[in-house]
Amino acid sequence: MKKPNAYIRFLNLVAVMTTKSKIRSLDSIEKLLLNQIMIDDDLGSLILVGDLLNLSSLGSQATLHGRLKNLHSIGYIELVEQEDGRKKRVTPTNQAYKRIALLSDCMVQATQ
Repeated sequence: MKKPNAYIRFLNLVAVMTTKSKIRSLDSIEKLLLNQIMIDDDLGSLILVGDLLNLSSLGSQATLHGRLKNLHSIGYIELVEQEDGRKKRVTPTNQAYKRIALLSDCMVQATQ
């Protein structure tokens, strides 16, 4: 009998986590945006809405703006106005950190 590889086990664990938890599932663009926000946050980078809207490989600016609004409304990110009022900083919330921790746990389980 063929043993599923670690990535398939990871995907299965994530699917179970998503269905059993109260965490709202994200669409693919929301996941990619949140991943980028978390990577930039981990690097200590200043994350601005405008910078995220320029990620044209993920979609149009209108699409990305809508997904950022969704991430904000469901509690994964905070939008903080900068001093001059023209730019908004994006910061992950505790809920975003919890999501990443759950995914990390799934990854550890999948590789054991």
